[in-house]
Amino acid sequence: MPISRIAVGGTEEAIHPDTLKAGLAEFICTLIFVFAGEGSGMAFSKLTSDAATTPAGLVAAALAHGFGLFVAVSVGANISGGHVNPAVTFGAFLGGNITLLRGIIYWIAQLLGSTAACLLLKFATNGMTTSAFSLSSGVTVWNAFVFEIVMTFGLVYTVYATAIDPKKGSLGTIAPIAIGFIVGANILAGGAFTGASMNPAVSFGPALVSWTWKNQWVYWAGPLIGGGLAGLVYEFFFISQSHEALPSTDY
Repeated sequence: MPISRIAVGGTEEAIHPDTLKAGLAEFICTLIFVFAGEGSGMAFSKLTSDAATTPAGLVAAALAHGFGLFVAVSVGANISGGHVNPAVTFGAFLGGNITLLRGIIYWIAQLLGSTAACLLLKFATNGMTTSAFSLSSGVTVWNAFVFEIVMTFGLVYTVYATAIDPKKGSLGTIAPIAIGFIVGANILAGGAFTGASMNPAVSFGPALVSWTWKNQWVYWAGPLIGGGLAGLVYEFFFISQSHEALPSTDY
């Protein structure tokens, strides 16, 4: 059972140089991803007189986030695993692939990385607003909640299948591409309804810098539930029960 492999971890691990390096890598990777994704939306709004919610704006967002995540996961994979997302970290934790303490360090680094990216964007654009995620007209919080659960389930399931599964073999080499593609595809599917966050850190940075917290819980609860379910489902049904995951090992 995946739940039997869940580990809290010790203080030695939390202050180990490798853990701190992994946390720094998560900070940098998340900064890269959010700067590209959020920045693309701000740039499109500037170039099209605030028409970022048009079909062209949705395609631009999907491409920017997909490419940005591909790079962010690639450059972080050998250091931290390139989670770049608290929901991915949570799914890995529930599957017994990372300890709680290491996961908390990742979460802190991811939230700080997103915030730093938004602050840099605000400064570099001479004060432009870093738009917080919001629901489209006619979309209820429960509609958005389900959207975020399903989209993040697909994302974390992809992470497990291409990056965490010990049977992945050569498939692991395309993991960053697959992960970037599923995020881009989900933005095309759900971006017009919820903005398609799938990532609490991506939602947190713009909300903090713009101080806009309306419905923020949707962008935390939905992704964490979806990511957690994906981790449990994949571990329980598809990873051999004889596989003993090392608590501090990343994908």
